[in-house]
Amino acid sequence: MSKIFPVIEPSVLEGLCRVIADTSNGLTGSELLKAIRDSKMNDVSPEMTKWKRLYNSCVDLQVRTNCSNNILTLIQISYHPSRFINNKERFEERRSELNKILSFIGLEFSDKGKFHPITKSETISDAEKRATLLLTKLNDRNVHPDIIKFCKSELLQDNYFHAVFEATKSVADKIRQMTGLTGDGAELIDLTFGINNPILRINNLKTETEISEHKGFANLLKGFFGMFRNTTAHAPKITWIIEEKDALDMMSMASLMHRKLDNAQKIR
Repeated sequence: MSKIFPVIEPSVLEGLCRVIADTSNGLTGSELLKAIRDSKMNDVSPEMTKWKRLYNSCVDLQVRTNCSNNILTLIQISYHPSRFINNKERFEERRSELNKILSFIGLEFSDKGKFHPITKSETISDAEKRATLLLTKLNDRNVHPDIIKFCKSELLQDNYFHAVFEATKSVADKIRQMTGLTGDGAELIDLTFGINNPILRINNLKTETEISEHKGFANLLKGFFGMFRNTTAHAPKITWIIEEKDALDMMSMASLMHRKLDNAQKIR
């Protein structure tokens, strides 16, 4: 690194060390020792727990050099993208955790393994907004932009329950905008896609296959609203638990519906 980076204050440094040397997801003991040596740091307290061992090595380094360059080098070595070729999700998870803390010193660790300057975070909320993992994963899936627009604030808080609720609302809202109708749920779908006199159609409705596809899409919409929109609208968050993997799949499903609607024809 050609630039000299200032000393990292103790609270931020401790947070970084806890992430890097986390018992479950961080570097193993042997990996940590190698990273310390490769970064030209001294392993000053090998008998201590991993994160304290790393922390003490970092403190020793900063006292000797009056900068944090070697600490940032250790992060680049330990989290270089090439080490996660077959585990991109783990890389993004670790990068997200690092970036929450790095934001307090005005840095971001990119998916290319480089540091970039950013505006410093002043609060925990600021840090989380910059590093949310769910939003990154949805972008990787190329989820429809209308879903991101509807539930961005929930995604930035990793609020899966309300993010799914907003995603389902985004589909219904698009149908209302396209048709001019004001209803909701199954009633809205029947009026919009009723096979005898539809307002919207997703194909030409000329063949049995096209008719079946159109009916199937209408039923998919009804099931989607019934399972997710109605449930999240009436069930308390604490009794209807949504895990991240389910939220991702639900919003991918909503994305498919948005794309189908984008290509639908209005015929009356």
